[in-house]
Amino acid sequence: MQNTTSSKIYEAALEFHKMPKPGKIGLELTKRMVTKADLSLAYSPGVAAPCMEIHKSSEAAYKYTAKGNSVAVISNGTAVLGLGNIGALASKPVMEGKACLLKRFGDIDGVDIEVDESDVESFIKVVRAIGNTWGGINLEDIKAPECFLIEKVLIDLLDIPVFHDDQHGTAVVILAGLINALSLTKKQKKNVKIVINGAGSAAIASAFLLENFGFRKEKIIMCDSKGVIYKGRGELNEWKRYFALPEDITIRTLEDAAIGADILIGCSVGGAFSSSIVKNMASDPIIFALANPEPEIMPEDAYAVRDDIIIGTGRSDYVNQINNVLGFPYIFRGALDVRARRITTRMKLDAANAIAMVATQSPEYGKNHIVPSPFNGDMLRTVSYAVASAAISDGVARVVDFNLSTYNDHLNELGNMLKKKFDDR
Repeated sequence: MQNTTSSKIYEAALEFHKMPKPGKIGLELTKRMVTKADLSLAYSPGVAAPCMEIHKSSEAAYKYTAKGNSVAVISNGTAVLGLGNIGALASKPVMEGKACLLKRFGDIDGVDIEVDESDVESFIKVVRAIGNTWGGINLEDIKAPECFLIEKVLIDLLDIPVFHDDQHGTAVVILAGLINALSLTKKQKKNVKIVINGAGSAAIASAFLLENFGFRKEKIIMCDSKGVIYKGRGELNEWKRYFALPEDITIRTLEDAAIGADILIGCSVGGAFSSSIVKNMASDPIIFALANPEPEIMPEDAYAVRDDIIIGTGRSDYVNQINNVLGFPYIFRGALDVRARRITTRMKLDAANAIAMVATQSPEYGKNHIVPSPFNGDMLRTVSYAVASAAISDGVARVVDFNLSTYNDHLNELGNMLKKKFDDR
């Protein structure tokens, strides 16, 4: 950690996490607990009543427990952003952080669960066994390709949204940024050449979502640490093979792939994009350098080569922060409110369109403001509404006759409450 974070920030972060109380999350009571009568209802003997109702029908858990507003943030710590395989316990501060963001931006009760298990089948068994006590599951920081299989199996096993945020949260925000960047550069999605450097969870999921949005698969070039991914190259998993170029394609390096590219997306390592790579891209190029804490190229280095670029990073100290905090709190909010059984492709696409729309309504909208701030008060109302509406359209919502009109008013009230609650601190 000290290799990637300045000494000043390192010490400040330790103090932040230590004082005045260790960690970043805690529990709060939602019922009055001041008399013996209160205790008799909250615990023995009164608690038997909701237990029996849930025994009769599992759906009653949404009525009598916190299930409907709770998300488990689950990791085994095998691929923690910027830190790698540091193990389950060491990943706990990150998972607590995800819980913080769920609460701050979506008023969702997130509980971190660190599972000390790297075997895929064993990990799945653990999550399956505890899964249905939650309204949703946010998988986090699990290495590829195992994460793809884990998510797929759990989606099939559980009747609640299972969402690997490293994959889909990142993909949704990348797509949101590209929607606006393409509009500003007047480029058409069917014509652009896209190069993605990195072939892990975020990169693969982004490529799939871009294809679902209408970008042409044959114009997507994916590179990993060995160069361009093409058919016939050894040791390709099924997800890499899907995006592999024909074997007769002669380009083999990232440098060659980026020549004439309209879009360059980095989900890889710091410093991976050289100045010459940026120089050789098409006119008005779009660059998302998302490695953290050091991007594939620093914005100032990219601007030193050419000034017609739109560039985004994962960092909060530069414009155009392409970060999944713009997605997952609002996606889960909408999914939980309609009691969705899963998160569909349409829900993700509509979330990306909603995020992009919020940015366009800002007076700052332009090349340096292609995505909104997570503190934008319109995010909760716009994105969660879009997700809930898509869930209903896709037939995955449990709530019958969900009233979208009153839901819009509810989200406005909730957003105002969150702003006041956290602004007053």
